Amino acid sequence: MKVKELMSAGVEMINSDASLAEAAELMRSRDKGVLPVCEADEIVGVITDRDIVIRAIAKGKDPSKTFVGEIMTPEAYYCFEEDDITDAARQMEDQAIRRLLVFNTDYEPVGMISLADFAVKSHDEHLTHEVLECVCEGA
Repeated sequence: MKVKELMSAGVEMINSDASLAEAAELMRSRDKGVLPVCEADEIVGVITDRDIVIRAIAKGKDPSKTFVGEIMTPEAYYCFEEDDITDAARQMEDQAIRRLLVFNTDYEPVGMISLADFAVKSHDEHLTHEVLECVCEGA
């Protein structure tokens, strides 16, 4: 099975100079838990709802005065839509991450693949269990 068959299509992005309040509102309105972060049309990291809570809110930072670039995760792990899902699963296991950005062959972001996608859509219970176990152990 290919990543494109499992992924959630579409990607919402946010600029690194946006406020955390803007990021949280975009996540809420689009029902997303992660946003790729860009600067000058280049993806420079990701920000998750958990990043906002743990790295900002819990430390007393003002979401309207704190910028995405200050707390984002500076790595954006990815795969390609034509990759096999087992390759995506291995990368998620190796990096202990819950989501991967998905690119097309032109390196344009086209979606995300997540643990939830494996659990709901993969029909491979063994692979789903393996990914979930490895990612949760690494968290």
